[in-house]
Amino acid sequence: MKKTILTAVISGSLLSLNAQTPIITSWLQNTVTTGSHYINGNSTAIQDNDLANVQLVQHSDDWVYVTTEGVPTYPTGPFLDGNPSTTTAQAAIYKFPKIPTENTGSEVGTNMGNIGVFINGVSIFDYQDGVSYSNTGGQDQGGPGPGGPGDGVWNRDAVVAERDGFDCSKGHPAMGNYHHHQNPSAFKLDLTVISTICNLYDADGLYTINSTEHSPIIGYAYDGFPIYGAYAFSNTDGTGSITRMKSGFSLRNITARTHYADGSDVIDGPAVGIDYPLGHYREDYEFIPSANTDQLDEHNGRFCVTPEYPDGTYAYFCTVDANWNSSYPYIIGTSFYGNVQASNVNSVTETVEVYTATNNLNDDFMNDLSFSIYPNPTKEFLAIQANGLVKQNINLKLYDLSGKLVTESAILQGSTIWYLDVRTVYNGQYILHITSGTETRTKKVLIQK
Repeated sequence: MKKTILTAVISGSLLSLNAQTPIITSWLQNTVTTGSHYINGNSTAIQDNDLANVQLVQHSDDWVYVTTEGVPTYPTGPFLDGNPSTTTAQAAIYKFPKIPTENTGSEVGTNMGNIGVFINGVSIFDYQDGVSYSNTGGQDQGGPGPGGPGDGVWNRDAVVAERDGFDCSKGHPAMGNYHHHQNPSAFKLDLTVISTICNLYDADGLYTINSTEHSPIIGYAYDGFPIYGAYAFSNTDGTGSITRMKSGFSLRNITARTHYADGSDVIDGPAVGIDYPLGHYREDYEFIPSANTDQLDEHNGRFCVTPEYPDGTYAYFCTVDANWNSSYPYIIGTSFYGNVQASNVNSVTETVEVYTATNNLNDDFMNDLSFSIYPNPTKEFLAIQANGLVKQNINLKLYDLSGKLVTESAILQGSTIWYLDVRTVYNGQYILHITSGTETRTKKVLIQK
């Protein structure tokens, strides 16, 4: 079945090499808006000079080129673990295969650094942070940790070990390269909140999880296959209810770290305990195959029909648990499904066509969004949170009952939230207009001090 579906995908692509496929049209393009960042203790974001999202998309018969600074529209920082790095422009051009193919040879493992790119141009990293246990040193070493490199046998999970250093959007920079190891939705919007960083800073991110809708494409892996959020059709043929895609990896039932899950005898790691709890290392997990269609394979993906790929495709999913907390292996497993052909190039050296994003999807994408407005009534601040992926700017205007415009702003593409300071606004009822393209929704707001 695996090869049959893949052949259908490839054959369909060959019929129209110049077609505007999802790997061309899914990127969030912007040449105006710049990024911003928080500093510790200040809940007002500081505007930066680097352009956010993706600046240019070009494609040939075989390749797609994505030009980006690697900066999101949602604010980055602060990073409270002492990380001295800040988000800086990457001036990157990523080259993706237009037609991804299955890797039928030796597995290609994921590695430190970029393994894909989110649709806002931000880098995707795997679980690694360069730290592993040193048996002789008796501690984790390497990367930002103390001492020299570790043994490279028991490798630390960055999502677990570096949680204190992630911002509200679950990201952080490495030498200026801002990235996510995990689902890029704000900590505060998880069903069970495991980080308090959003208490002072906006609950923002690339998108918000919606358990009632098929998740959008939020990125592409370096093999050219799409990456979706956490929810999809329960059946691989595009039928069934919307359900959470589940990781095929489970924590091992071990108290001592002496062997891998396949039985290999390896250099001992630390015993499972308070200092090194189960899940601290990647090797604490084992993959358990399942016939359930909502459980993913060892690459953290499956073959399935999606809204963007009606003929089917292999797709990765950003896995979360029932509480929406990030679930190992988070985005891509320890190896890619497809042939890794993407790269960061210095320039485009072949004849290409420029793809310019159109506005004809405004109404469609607005129909897929809902909005949470809170608190309402309010006396100081009003938050408007988009539930889903904002593909184009959404204009927000607050009117009093006489029709006078009180204030206006926008939820930017690739972000999810807008805060309104109403401390200087009189008590009373107001009307909030939420507009994108030709569609406007209205919501009643009560200011009561």
